[in-house]
Amino acid sequence: MNKTILIADDERDIVRLIADSLSFEPFHLLMAYSGKEALEILETEPVDFLILDIMMPGFGGLEVLRRIRENNPVHILLLSAMDRDIDKVTGFEIGADDYMTKPFSVEELVSKVRAHFRKMDRLERNWKSDTPDLLNPVQTADEPLMLNPSSFEVFQFGERLDFSAKEFQILYYLASHPNQVLSREQIYEHVWGDEHGDYNTVTVHIKNIRKKLGKSCDVIKTIWGYGYKFILRGLVK
Repeated sequence: MNKTILIADDERDIVRLIADSLSFEPFHLLMAYSGKEALEILETEPVDFLILDIMMPGFGGLEVLRRIRENNPVHILLLSAMDRDIDKVTGFEIGADDYMTKPFSVEELVSKVRAHFRKMDRLERNWKSDTPDLLNPVQTADEPLMLNPSSFEVFQFGERLDFSAKEFQILYYLASHPNQVLSREQIYEHVWGDEHGDYNTVTVHIKNIRKKLGKSCDVIKTIWGYGYKFILRGLVK
């Protein structure tokens, strides 16, 4: 089945440019020209990847992002004319998975989309073949967690936690290497598929993951000056 991509931007020329560039790929493309329209589409259509502009009239991109993250783990790439670090951090803290500054390279955007779906396919294959034990509930600290590779969902005591795709990938990568220290560079390269990038992005995502895990946040231990370690205390059989 073809993956569905939603392009949401009030600048129709940009939507058309992105759509034309992705039309050569096996994707089903949807288009929205306002935040309200994007939310309506997301309520009725299963979307695998969202390209979302921050500066839109009415519901701006960040408000749309907040509402989406209440119940939808879709992968979100933000587009913005703002390139300050604080703008990127805000986007990531609310739940964005990636960020590109306007004007942007269409070729780079298409490459990011391709890389994301390649990684999703590889992640699911690796999950099923390399770490079958993690398909069972994992006893971490006092809170049993279960990671569902098919839906990229995290459950705690049977209740689903709202994780973005990138947050799930990071938690899965750490959990698949229990009690092993992984550097921020390793995590970034594995999850984003890029050797060079803003490694602070990993720090922001880890912060969000811990906040969502609540009492279970101590399963992720910070190794100062290096990276992080997933503490596995045993499996619930």
